[in-house]
Amino acid sequence: MNLTRRSQLAGEASAANAEVEGILSVAADPGSAAFFDVDNTVMQGASIFHLAKGLHRRKFFTTRDILGAAWKQAYFRLVGIENPEHVAEARSAALAFIAGHTTDELSAVGEEIFDEAMAHRIWPGTRALAQLHLDQGQRVWLVTAAPIEIASIIARRLGLTGALGTVAEHINGVYTGSLVGEMLHGPAKAEAILALAEREGLDLARCSAYSDSSNDLPMLSLVGDPCAVNPDAKLRAYAREHGWRVRDYRTGRKAARAGAFTAAVAGAAVGTVAAGAAIRKRIR
Repeated sequence: MNLTRRSQLAGEASAANAEVEGILSVAADPGSAAFFDVDNTVMQGASIFHLAKGLHRRKFFTTRDILGAAWKQAYFRLVGIENPEHVAEARSAALAFIAGHTTDELSAVGEEIFDEAMAHRIWPGTRALAQLHLDQGQRVWLVTAAPIEIASIIARRLGLTGALGTVAEHINGVYTGSLVGEMLHGPAKAEAILALAEREGLDLARCSAYSDSSNDLPMLSLVGDPCAVNPDAKLRAYAREHGWRVRDYRTGRKAARAGAFTAAVAGAAVGTVAAGAAIRKRIR
């Protein structure tokens, strides 16, 4: 199966698994919505990194596990050539972490880790943007490569409508060790939004999208109102060229340092745990 088809499957699966939170399922403006990337857009740093750190602290996996995957990702970023063997190994390792565990386990741990490591890292400025859309009667969705179980926790805690995230296959609530399609990254995010828009009857020309990363240009380009938040250099330049809104909640040296660090950490963390949140040796 080629990458394009895996991205389509990932997007369709994410949209199918997206849950609407209670009363927020009824919107005063049902034809429009806002989509927010998570890492360094809604939250400072990489959500998957914070999740992996919390799991490591709980002895879910070893330091050797995460360093091995981080090296493969760092190699790709440094030389600019993706080694197919590294990609396959990282994906297989991530799937091995999750196989045999339950969706309830991941959700329970995710709640704890959100309180410990994520809640205080929410960017107030981006949270205010999301609230503005809610106040206007629009639905607000997170769109992230993080596991959909974790993405849903973040969305619920922030009072948002729901989330689109990476879907790991499970049968009767137990993970099989396979992904449905691919990680929800890059083009797969756009596929997820397209599938959700069809399901929910959204007019994408009236929708908004927010991200910090040029990797999300497929998602941002889908909507009528794209906005670059805490953008990397490539996205900032693209946004200026195309007249998109830009919002930066970082300042000076902090912005440059945070952007570079987040890019490095997010790449390593996604390769390590996005396929299944790196759960390995717990609660068997």
